[in-house]
Amino acid sequence: MFEGFVDERIDAGEVELRVRHAGQGQPILLVHGHPRTGSTWHRVAPQLVEHGFTVVCPDMRGYGQSEKARIVPDHSQQSKRAVANDLVRLMEILGHPTFSVVGHDRGCYVALRMALDHPDVVGRLVVLDGVPISEALARCDATFAREWFHWFFFAQPDTPERVITADPDAWYASKARPDVMGAENYREFRQAIHDPATVRAMLEDYRAGLGVDREHEEADQRAGRIIACPTLFLWSSRDDMESLYGDPLAIWRRWAADVRGHSIESGHHVAEENPDDLTAALLHFLA
Repeated sequence: MFEGFVDERIDAGEVELRVRHAGQGQPILLVHGHPRTGSTWHRVAPQLVEHGFTVVCPDMRGYGQSEKARIVPDHSQQSKRAVANDLVRLMEILGHPTFSVVGHDRGCYVALRMALDHPDVVGRLVVLDGVPISEALARCDATFAREWFHWFFFAQPDTPERVITADPDAWYASKARPDVMGAENYREFRQAIHDPATVRAMLEDYRAGLGVDREHEEADQRAGRIIACPTLFLWSSRDDMESLYGDPLAIWRRWAADVRGHSIESGHHVAEENPDDLTAALLHFLA
């Protein structure tokens, strides 16, 4: 994976981040979701480099091989604001004061927070397979609670750690297949889910989501803050965005002045399942 990329650890201030990066052109930050690492982009990132972009693929704080922050009572050490600040600092260190950001799943919440908190930094925003946390919670019904029960289970103290670490492969079996992910990507994923510290940090991501992250988004809405930069929302056709929300793009129109989007034929992990169509969509928007 990532032939020709630099693979290093960089001190971002509060935590040290594992990051892969390569290229010489316009910078793009790719932010993974749960329960993946930066390696989820291994089929997309090289194509973007080939088309003249600089591409940066970190493991978010707490995830993969990046450092785990000290846990605090309100879980804000894993808030999307904290993660976004890490990644803005990382890009500064790498020499990219402005850049485009692409976020998938939990990473799309980080990308949203980055665009809202750092509008002078983010030139273009791409969000994949997610709507703002506060919007999802405001629409929570029996279907959402059944299909997305993990949001609420993960928020419970201690029990999720005990359940997942007892048999990580069984817990994540439906979300990972080596023939789809690629052998090296799958090995990196398994290394992450078998690390109890990583499992706890990933759960802290969800605990922050139901608390401080929701509060931050609701504060943005009350203040009338919206995304200033051009925004692209892409969703997987075989995921549940449309069954849950009808037209999910309509939700993003509440958050961005300039937003467009469409579905891509794929299951949830589009960077692994349909990297070519995803890359084409990114190139069309970011070029």
